[in-house]
Amino acid sequence: MKRFHIWIGFFVLSILTLICFYISLVRDIALNKVGTEGEGKAFEFSRMVSQNPTINPLPPDKSLQSFRLPMGYHLEIVASEPMISEPVAIAWDGNGRMFVAQLETYMQTIDAKGQNEAKSRIMLLEDTDNDGRMDKSSVFIDKLLSPRMLLCVGHELLVNETNTFDIHAYKDTNQDGKADQKRLVYKSDEKAYGNIEHQRSGLDWNLDNWIYLTNDLVRFKYVNGQLQVDSLIYGNDGQWGITHDNYGRLFYSRAGSNIPVSGFNINPEYGQLDFSDPLNDSVFNQVWPIIKTPDANAPIQPDDSTIQVFTSSCGQSIFRGDRLPNNMSGDYLVAEPVGRLIRRAKVIKEDENISLINAYEKDEFITSSDMNFRPVNTYTGPDGCLYIVDMYRGVIQESTWAQPGSPVYNQIKVKNLDRNINRGRIYRLVYDGLSRGLKPQILNEPTSKLVNYLDHPNGWWRDNAQKEIIIRGDKSVVPVLNQISQGQKGPLLNAPSILARIHALWTLQGLDALTKNILLKVMDDDEVQVRKAAIWISEPYIKKGDKEIIEKLVKMRDDKSYEVRVQLLLSMYYGNNVEGHEVVKYLFLNNSDNKMIMAIQKMMASNEEKRKYGSKLVSLDEADRKMVLKGASIFNSNCVNCHGPEGQGLSNKVAPPLIAKNKLLVKTDGVIKILLHGLKGEVDGSFYPVQMPPMGANDDYWIASVLNYVRFDLSMKSYPDMPKNILSWVIVQPQQIEKIRSQFKGRKEPWTWSEIEFGMHENRKNVMKTQTQNKK
Repeated sequence: MKRFHIWIGFFVLSILTLICFYISLVRDIALNKVGTEGEGKAFEFSRMVSQNPTINPLPPDKSLQSFRLPMGYHLEIVASEPMISEPVAIAWDGNGRMFVAQLETYMQTIDAKGQNEAKSRIMLLEDTDNDGRMDKSSVFIDKLLSPRMLLCVGHELLVNETNTFDIHAYKDTNQDGKADQKRLVYKSDEKAYGNIEHQRSGLDWNLDNWIYLTNDLVRFKYVNGQLQVDSLIYGNDGQWGITHDNYGRLFYSRAGSNIPVSGFNINPEYGQLDFSDPLNDSVFNQVWPIIKTPDANAPIQPDDSTIQVFTSSCGQSIFRGDRLPNNMSGDYLVAEPVGRLIRRAKVIKEDENISLINAYEKDEFITSSDMNFRPVNTYTGPDGCLYIVDMYRGVIQESTWAQPGSPVYNQIKVKNLDRNINRGRIYRLVYDGLSRGLKPQILNEPTSKLVNYLDHPNGWWRDNAQKEIIIRGDKSVVPVLNQISQGQKGPLLNAPSILARIHALWTLQGLDALTKNILLKVMDDDEVQVRKAAIWISEPYIKKGDKEIIEKLVKMRDDKSYEVRVQLLLSMYYGNNVEGHEVVKYLFLNNSDNKMIMAIQKMMASNEEKRKYGSKLVSLDEADRKMVLKGASIFNSNCVNCHGPEGQGLSNKVAPPLIAKNKLLVKTDGVIKILLHGLKGEVDGSFYPVQMPPMGANDDYWIASVLNYVRFDLSMKSYPDMPKNILSWVIVQPQQIEKIRSQFKGRKEPWTWSEIEFGMHENRKNVMKTQTQNKK
């Protein structure tokens, strides 16, 4: 009998073991299921477009029912109104407290009344019971002018506001949830220019310890409590949103030119790469909403009234968390608030470049039929999940793109969308069977413990551990960082991962503690990304002409990895020494079949042309030269997104080229009218989907500067047959802008091409008539 019971027990245990194994196997398969092109079973229900979407705002719990996600995924409410209002960006400090930037004056009326008033706030939210929902809030900073950039640095929060380049650090010294200390960490005497939607965003502390942003020609490094600025001659990419992956690649997006992702093949330190189509634009740029979207400045599908392509892509992130399915790691997420959706894309490493494809064929990762769902930012959170910031409002276009008489304006008024304001939600994306990660306490822990987090499976922890160690400047951990960087087993980490080793190298670099001996050793490493990081980090040695480092790098010119060769090419070229240039020539000669390296060769040739052309500025007096240079900065930050870096236009033909055959555009005052009031309709016989917005809100000097750059630089390149005395008339002074501004002071409507062209011809007739009379 006893033996029988033993056999029964053994049999039951075996069955339970098999059941557990089966459940584990099914779960593993589910968690690693990749939603690739051709997969049609990722969603429980087929995509259907709502032709009568909800217009009135819904309570948060009701709004959750409007979402369509792949099976297993769910959204949770982290915070909502009245706790928050008009949220646009969030940041966590090292202890997991959430700061929320709110644009509380953004489009509160359809004509943007009061938008430039300092009435916005940054909220501090906390989850005191760790149930995943914020239950404590305080106004951390108030009376701000539309705060747009946040970065937590130690116990301080760095903040930039709209219409200024200044950045301040705020601190709560008495732990009451309100900032009581404010100090300036970056000062600029210039006023930020451009529409509120075209100004800077970001403050992304990248792997290389530089802090990147969009829409400006600079990056920052945090040193001794201040931001040190570095000029990027060839400019940053993008508009609203910036993110980086595990290896320091930066990902931008350009809503103005309907480009949902760009810049990821090259760091902006080196330039802007005109790579031959890393996306299949005709497929990737198409979007698949589940809601009728008539309130859009974009082409509309005739069969279901949805937008055809990205029109407002923003708030992108690379998911680097550990609490969603494994196949989600490294995926690109980008919000499309006009389409009420979030795209998920697979980032694919090919032989010669990085490319992206939609994770779902003719479908989207997250969609909503709620008219007020307006996602504007996405993040990997400290708990390993994906976070989504939703402004939850009726109007998402700034008034410049919703002028009276426009289709968008009419739709807003018909549906009363302008009444839906003062709300906002923050969501967390979770997955069945996976629990949230632990709440961090990085700010309270010793530096020796932070080293462990360099090997954390969640990229948020790795980034913040690296940042905090560098901010503290605690070099007591240098010995263990040296061990980790070389892949050696140490007292804290038994077998450091590749990512831990790379973070250790950059942490040593940030502490100014990386020795040349360590650097030379890791240049021989078996891992591609470690060798690449070593070359990247060695750039100061290259610029100083260090013979030992340069000799080592010369030997790497035939490295088996194209990624290593590409980094070697970039680092040696910008090191500007004889040995480096010889390596560059060798790489170009011996990699003529590599698309990436050939694209870099084209970029470098273009950069050289820009340098040579810049020498012509010496023919201008100092004041005019300053205007042209400022205009270049404005153009590269605001205009390239639609008109292209050389004014040549973009492949998607979102806006007309500035170097068109019609010379009237660069020879007359018509372009001043266009800059002041905008341009609508056909342009020189062609139709473009994006209307040129008015720039008249900027001052006369701003208008003159960008116009002078276009006329002096782009027109000179486009029309070599122009008279040699072109400099006598090419420079436009602010007084000329003021004259035309006064002449058309009451005008609010954009110009049409026929009006501009007719005015040009009339002006020419008047000049000819005057000349004839003078001769008589």
